Amino acid sequence: MSEPGGGVPLLRLDGVTRSFNEAGHTLEVLRGVALSIDPGEMVALVGPSGAGKSTLLHISGLLERPTAGAVLIDGQEAGTLSDQARTALRRAAIGFVYQFHHLLPEFTALENVALPQIIAGVTRRQANEAAGALLQRVGLAERLSHRPSQLSGGEQQRVAIARALSNRPKLLLADEPTGNLDQHTADDVFDLLQNLVKETRTGALVATHNLALAGRMDRVLDLRDGAIVSR
Repeated sequence: MSEPGGGVPLLRLDGVTRSFNEAGHTLEVLRGVALSIDPGEMVALVGPSGAGKSTLLHISGLLERPTAGAVLIDGQEAGTLSDQARTALRRAAIGFVYQFHHLLPEFTALENVALPQIIAGVTRRQANEAAGALLQRVGLAERLSHRPSQLSGGEQQRVAIARALSNRPKLLLADEPTGNLDQHTADDVFDLLQNLVKETRTGALVATHNLALAGRMDRVLDLRDGAIVSR
């Protein structure tokens, strides 16, 4: 699928495979995966445990190289890039949200969101201003100075979402972003994430076991035995 008007997908995988050699045997985790994600599109990735969802997200996020196949981020083929160039592209174009928020416990909510911007070269003052605006957008204007231990699970995940969006990525990759939350909080966090994706025209690939949430996304991809199957 491509954006109306012939736009380039933010993520495109073409014939991606990933295999590992274990004890003299080849283990095929991904087998010829092809998919694309467009601006403003939220796509669910579902499938049983062990199907390869996390590996697919790692390859899509340039954290891991495929054994074969092409990975294009906003039209740029990442396979020929050096490790340094891949890191730069990942920092500039991709945001990550995980099941466990991975916030830095010694830093405040504001500092956690500002840090990726500072690493990218933004001044501390500008980063703090942008972080404050993002935290206000996710409903945490009164929690800027709170450390993760002082926040609820849902609030921590909201901080993690704000952090993932802090460098204005074109692509958002989420691995079970509501899997550690109760149903009510999960619904609230999903609604927030969905609204932000639409507003910012970010493309999002979301791995989830929650089929009810998956059904609310634009499309659902079913990964089984390392391959996308028809639903």
